[in-house]
Amino acid sequence: MENIKHIFFDLDNTLWDYRRNAKITLAKLYEEFQIKDTYGYSFDEFYPHYYESNEQLWADYRDGKVNKEELRKRRFPEAFENMGIPNAEFAMEYERRFVDEVTDTNYVVEGTEEILEYLKDNYRLHILSNGFEEVTHQKIQGCIIKDYMETITTAEEAGSPKPEAKAFMTALAKSDAKVEDSIYIGDDWIADMVGAHRLGMRAIFFNPLKENHMWVEEIPVINQLIELKKFL
Repeated sequence: MENIKHIFFDLDNTLWDYRRNAKITLAKLYEEFQIKDTYGYSFDEFYPHYYESNEQLWADYRDGKVNKEELRKRRFPEAFENMGIPNAEFAMEYERRFVDEVTDTNYVVEGTEEILEYLKDNYRLHILSNGFEEVTHQKIQGCIIKDYMETITTAEEAGSPKPEAKAFMTALAKSDAKVEDSIYIGDDWIADMVGAHRLGMRAIFFNPLKENHMWVEEIPVINQLIELKKFL
């Protein structure tokens, strides 16, 4: 791709392995809270309920249906209730501990260091994430990603989540970048690809889970980060 100077990355599940880091933290807390001993449900039974609740609430946040406070207030109570533990008194403490401790584990997505090392000399690298401000910076500062990024922009900072133009424009302004010399790479079709494409920014869809998505001829699809070498 020609005339690219700035590469904007999504963070969670594009570079920072949220699924893996979250599952490790959740399992640790599940054992510490003795939920299986008390209620009889194993962690393997709980995790799909958490995953469904978390994914839906983040989609609702992206779509402007819930705010940060509501997302955090609902995801664990809903997950436990859906599993069969209604009115879990410990759910909000579980939330607080999870937010505090999830950044203690900092696995990155396979290929992250190799591709960032490959890109760093020819492009200016940035993060634009729908994640919340404090936790986003903690994630980045706890791993190798911090060594490569010039700017970090969150939806919370921008006052609007992706796919809204305001999120992208805030990141562009902060980076002294232009739409025409930038590209966006992320794993959420709506937030990342629709948002960038609607603004006129080039984009590459990272789809490691091989999820169904729309087809836009101008947007390449990759399943591994290392495939970026074919385009950049």
